[in-house]
Amino acid sequence: MTTRKKYSQEFKLDAISLVLEQGYTRAEAARSLSLNANMLTRWIKEHESEDTQAFRGAGKLTADQLELRRLREENKKLKMEKEILKKAAAFFAQETN
Repeated sequence: MTTRKKYSQEFKLDAISLVLEQGYTRAEAARSLSLNANMLTRWIKEHESEDTQAFRGAGKLTADQLELRRLREENKKLKMEKEILKKAAAFFAQETN
């Protein structure tokens, strides 16, 4: 099994600048950097769509991702509380019989 190569934000931005600012084609830039052209294309799309948020790195989430994580945690907690209340209700229902 091969391990994935990780590229720094600076490397990605330099690779993108070859295409956007220096006039290289995507294929030429990818070939000169020993990259897959599809990967370079994906980096360019991410850079254009998110600009300042592009290539955040591990653990640096966007505001939407943080909100989604918070809501999932809250949902999990509420489900656990609901299960506890169901079990308590069943227990007290048996006690009254």
